Order: sequence, then structure tokens, then C-alpha cells
Amino acid sequence: MSLQSIEAFDRAPQRTDTARTTMSATKTAPFGEGVPFGDPSWYGKFNSPYYTNSHVAFRAKVRAFVEAEIMPHTHEWDEKKSLPLELYKKTYEAGILPGVVGAPWAGGLGHKLAVAAPENFDYFHELIILDEFGRCGSGGVLWGLLEGVHIGLPPVLNFGSDFLRERVGLRVLKGEGTICLCITEPYAGSDVANIRCSAKKSACGSYYVVSGEKKWITNGVWADFFTVAVRTGGPGMGGISLLVVEKTMPGVSCKRMDCMGVWASGTTYVTFEDVRVPVSNLVGVENQGFKYIMHNFNHERWGFVVQANRFARVCYEEAFKYAHRRRTFGKRLIEHPVIRAKLADMIRQIDATHAQMETITYQMCTMDREESAKALAGITALAKVQSTKVFEYCAREAAQIFGGASYVRGGQGEKVERLYRDVRAYAIPGGSEEIMMDLGVRQAMKEWEKQQSKM
Repeated sequence: MSLQSIEAFDRAPQRTDTARTTMSATKTAPFGEGVPFGDPSWYGKFNSPYYTNSHVAFRAKVRAFVEAEIMPHTHEWDEKKSLPLELYKKTYEAGILPGVVGAPWAGGLGHKLAVAAPENFDYFHELIILDEFGRCGSGGVLWGLLEGVHIGLPPVLNFGSDFLRERVGLRVLKGEGTICLCITEPYAGSDVANIRCSAKKSACGSYYVVSGEKKWITNGVWADFFTVAVRTGGPGMGGISLLVVEKTMPGVSCKRMDCMGVWASGTTYVTFEDVRVPVSNLVGVENQGFKYIMHNFNHERWGFVVQANRFARVCYEEAFKYAHRRRTFGKRLIEHPVIRAKLADMIRQIDATHAQMETITYQMCTMDREESAKALAGITALAKVQSTKVFEYCAREAAQIFGGASYVRGGQGEKVERLYRDVRAYAIPGGSEEIMMDLGVRQAMKEWEKQQSKM
């Protein structure tokens, strides 16, 4: 801008706050430890158009629960590779567990629960749950408690019969039973349309016989229910259905898998050997399962974005605080320009990703189910890539700042060491980065072709 332009700008009448009539903003009191950029911007001095007093109160409740019931035990549970199952019930009683299955609250079953929903519950409340639980710095503990419910129950609640919604849904929402999502197989990951696990209907038409294998199944080793993608028809996406299989059914076996990260999540190899499943356990319509899976993917991947970006923020926050304590060459780490540059690169990527995440969340709150399923698939896929790449970057840079302390399980670098191992569990499951980038561009191509056809 030229000097003359600047002078003209200074002389021009300036818009005041009273002129803002098109958007409302909520200003809230500062919340949290106060580490700059250690929490989302609305926790500090910034106003936001997305959050209400209901969100503020709910955030305080969730943080109090996480700090009292989760964070003191995170290292222990991660090392044991499991967490106490009574924690599910405790999370329900705190009024949190029914909030991880999307809107409406508890999938529309809230009136049958003893815990009340936050006022005007929406996807920003669910964002708060996943974001605040992410502060524990363990993908394994977060997944061990929330992920099976977060990705395994919504298909039942959104597309299942009233019988399934109440028999399975209410038990899981109350923490009285657990559930997992079974899509991935040893021979089909992101290529969902080519799953092989079969479900053949009996001659009498009263049950399916399920045979096949599922791999890398979160919570499978302790799940009571399995939301399973099965082939009931011909090849490709048109022959896939969803069935709820129960662990008590003969022929179901589970074996824990030892993985690089997310140790406490109960990653499982599941085998179904001629399991008889009543037709009443069919989710929705036979051979329509691929559509249900794709709809569920948007919510699942959005959850990955929230979690991965908070984990990136945890890496930054831990590194920022450590850089103020640690001294090298006669001064604190934070006084070295190269360390400040690393922190700055972390900050700018984390906050940019969070802004995109909030934009998507707002669309989820304001679009109907069909509109959001189509409009948000591409951008959510790209946001997942963005968040996992930022997570990976921040885990590496935080480890560099911690040095040898990040190479030790436990101690000052505990969270950074653990999260460094968890990165791949976010970059690959739910759609690998490569598949997600391709999906995002293919969706853009479809939209462009549609626009061109109108001209």
C-alpha cells in the first residue's frame, strides 16, 4: 500500500463495533492454564461465533472429569495396554459418553437416559469432548474409552431398527456394554467395496451365517457388539450390508494385536466362523451397507481431525513449557532462535487446522444429513490429511526440542514419546493420507463437472 493510500485510509470513517449487525460473537472468560496457543483461541482472549454459554459450561465439566479420572492414570493404562471397563459407566454417569455419537444427543435416545443433555447439544459439544480428552496425550486411552462408541454405534443409531437402537444402543450409551466397528480386513482396508467377509442367509430366512476375518479392530478384544460390514450380495459396493454381531454368539473369536502405538485401545484380530446372526440384527436395508459406511466415515474422519490436532497441540504445549525450563549453552532453550522457529511452525499449522475444523463442524450443525454427506466428504478427507501431517510434524519437532527425554517412556517427555508412536494410527486408519487426498480432489472434479454442465 502506498503512503498516499495509507493516509487516505486513516482519514476515512472507520467502522465501529456498533456497526457489526450480521454476526454474533461470544466472549468468554479465559480458561485453562494460559499457555499461549496451548488451547484453542476461544479459550483465551478471542471471541468466537460458534460457542455459547452451554459450550462453556460443558467444557468445564469435561475438563474436570478428564483431569480427575483420566490424566492421573493415562501412563499406567497405556503401559498395561488396557483400561478398566467400569470407566465406561463412569463416563456415562458424568453425562459425557452419550455425546460422542453425533447430533442429536444420544442418537435421539436421550429421553431414555438418566443423564441430561447439555442445552442445545450440537457437534461443537462433541468436538469439546474429543478435544478435551485428547489432553491426556494418549491415542490409546482416548480410543480405548471413546472410539468404539464414536465410530461403531452411530450406524446402529442412524440406520438401525428401533429394536437394535434400544437393545444395543441404550446398553452402550449407558456404559453397560461396549461396541466396535468392523470394516477393515487383512485384504481390504481403504478399499471397502472389496471386502470378503460373507453373510449368507439361511434357507429359512431367519438368520445369516457370517464367515470371515476383520483386522485392526479398535476395542474388539473387549467389545460386546460388533458392527460388521459383510457381503450379502454380489461383488462391489452394491453387495455390502451391516450386521450387529454379538460376542456371545458361537463362532466369534478375538485376538489382541501388538501394535506400534495406541496401546490401550484394544486393537484386535476378529474371526467369524459360521456365526449365526438373526436377521433382526441387520442394520437398515440389505445391500445398502456401503452407503451407511460412507455416511459414517465423515463423522469418523472429523473425529480424527479433532483428536490429531489436539495431540499436535499437546506436543507443542509440552515443548513450549520444556523450552522454558531446560537450559543449554548458558541460557534457556526458548532463548535460542532455532527453538522459537520450531514452535512458531507448530503454532501456525495447529491453529490453521483448528480453524478449518471449526468451519466443517459448523456445516455439520447447519446441514441436513443428506446434504452434509455429499458436501463434506471431500473437505473432511482433506482435513484429516492436514491434521495428521500437522500431528506428525509437531510430534517430530517436539521430540527434537526434548532431545533424549523424548526417547524415554515416562518422565518429562512421556506425552511426546507416546504420541510419536501414535502418529501412524491417525495417518493410516479411517482412510490413509494418500486415499484421502485422492478422494478430496475427485470430489472437487465431480463438483466442477457439475458446474460445467450447467454452462
